[in-house]
Order: sequence, then C-alpha cells, then structure tokens
Amino acid sequence: QVQLVESGGGEVQAGGSLRLSCASSGSTFSANVMGWYRQAPGKQRELVAWIGNFGLKNYAAFVKGRFTISRDNAANTVYLQMNSLKPEDTAVYFCMVTTTSTDTYWGKGTQVTVAS
Repeated sequence: QVQLVESGGGEVQAGGSLRLSCASSGSTFSANVMGWYRQAPGKQRELVAWIGNFGLKNYAAFVKGRFTISRDNAANTVYLQMNSLKPEDTAVYFCMVTTTSTDTYWGKGTQVTVAS
C-alpha cells in the first residue's frame, strides 16, 4: 500500500507564498502522473495542476502564472510552489499519484488559508 502525506500548508496573507510537498511511503511504485487538487468548503474537489513522468505539466486556468508544480522522481515526491496567493485559494489541498500500474492514491490533505 502507498501512503501520501502532504505538508507545507498554513495561513498566509494575500500576496504571500507557500510551498506544498507530498511525500510517499509504503510500497515501492513508479509514479506516472502526480498532481494537486483542492477543495474549498461547500465546493467540489478541483484540479490545480498535474505533472507527467516526462515533465509535461498542466495547470488550471485560475493558477497559471502563480503556481508551479514540480517532482522528484527518485523520491516519488511532488511539490507545489504557490505565489501571489489570493483569499479564493483557501482550501484543503490534496496530492494525487497515479502509478504506471494505473493505481491512484490520495493524500489526506493540507489546509491552506489565505487571509485578505
């Protein structure tokens, strides 16, 4: 079994920055797509960004130019650098990994709160 643990969340003022990390443990696996989703209170979970195992990246329109996703393939770790944060970025952020065996795993989330 694979466990994903997010870290780096917290409270920040609007315009500030945070860097989220998602570390994996448990069974050995080869990550294909690694990504970040978020869920605000009363809203559905939505995609923030994903990165493929060859570095192809995709971002939701609402974070383009502000957030950067990256990964460390050797460590099966994915990062999300978040700059110019806005109050509407407040949410629980979840990391997701899809392995080359097409299994999908989720972390339990980390809270990001952006104060206006």
